[in-house]
Amino acid sequence: MPTILPFRAVRPTRDKVSLLAARSYDSYTEAERESRLRDNPFSFLHIVNPGYKYQKEISGVERYQLVRNRYLEFKEDGIFIHEEQPCYYVYKIVNRDGLEFNGIVAATSVEDYENDRVKRHEDTIEFRETLFKQYLKTVGFNAEAVLLTYPDHDSLEAIIAKVMETRAEYEFTTTYRDTHYLWCLQEPQTVAKIQNIFAQMDAVYIADGHHRSSSSYLLAKELQEENSDHTGNEPYNYFMSYLIPESDLKIYEFNRLVSDLNGMTKEEFLIALDTHFRIEKRGTEYYKPSKKHHFSMYLDGAFYSLYLRKSQHHFKNALDALDAHILYQLILKPLLGISDARNDQRLSYAHGKKDLAYVKTQVDSGQAAVGFGLLPVSIHEMKQIADEGGTMPPKTTYIEPKLRSGVTIYEF
Repeated sequence: MPTILPFRAVRPTRDKVSLLAARSYDSYTEAERESRLRDNPFSFLHIVNPGYKYQKEISGVERYQLVRNRYLEFKEDGIFIHEEQPCYYVYKIVNRDGLEFNGIVAATSVEDYENDRVKRHEDTIEFRETLFKQYLKTVGFNAEAVLLTYPDHDSLEAIIAKVMETRAEYEFTTTYRDTHYLWCLQEPQTVAKIQNIFAQMDAVYIADGHHRSSSSYLLAKELQEENSDHTGNEPYNYFMSYLIPESDLKIYEFNRLVSDLNGMTKEEFLIALDTHFRIEKRGTEYYKPSKKHHFSMYLDGAFYSLYLRKSQHHFKNALDALDAHILYQLILKPLLGISDARNDQRLSYAHGKKDLAYVKTQVDSGQAAVGFGLLPVSIHEMKQIADEGGTMPPKTTYIEPKLRSGVTIYEF
């Protein structure tokens, strides 16, 4: 059963954490990154973008080594401390929308990933796995936890709630208006109780971070082969994770945008859709699906509802019944000619937090010819697909919470 252990985190001093914590690098605009790098010498962005120091874009192995150098400099300057004893870290986020997430930062076994006790529901891209594996091997740390979820557990939630009654080690609000809290949990009996609770679960599920977990697994296998004295207890046998109960997970949909109609006129496209869908024109009224197998479409200044003609379809498994899979199999691939949903430049994605107004704007501006809105995937669907060994199409789920990089760091 899953091995979820406490670990000795490297983390910023209490007075620096609000300055150091950063969103993922790609989530910033170029102007935002420039502002933070220029005005905040403690930002974690200085570590992951080491070329800023030399006003030069640096990539590949050279960049990885400089990331390592910047990280060591932060440690040498006393910006980071290294926990003396292994801890579980209770972590609470209250986001700008008022949603609250409570969980535990811990070390998760790569062996459990290999043996399907850490279950996954998305495909990974080999090139990205290899690239990130090499990055991790060079820098020697991971600063962004994999988001895992587990079935709600009353005893574990009671432990977390009791810990949160005490003063937090960290409490800070970001300019993004999310408030973060962290508690260090070292008490031996409580630590043992948490470890035992996780060990009794059948499995935990990856919610976000498939490439991070797969790269950590590949790195562990490589380091095991290189280490003639390998015991299985080395830090590289684990990866940093943030585990939250299923009821805390917030799943948004990813809407789809396609740049052209694959040579068809609007009328020809609508007629082609009629084979598998009952179509209703909604005009300028925003239409958001409210049931599985219902889709929203925005085309040529009007919204449409698309209802799957279920009598024509027999679902053999959970993946067959997944809306994103249905959309791909019946519309994107056969009608619009999208044969590779990961790499086709004609297809783009917009997560549900941007809502259908964004889809409408993209189509009205000519950036896309048609947009499709979907219903968010449920946690039940996600788990069922993982249990059946299936993998969702790319960009099926946009999941919160999103942790800040650099608050807890796992060294190996």
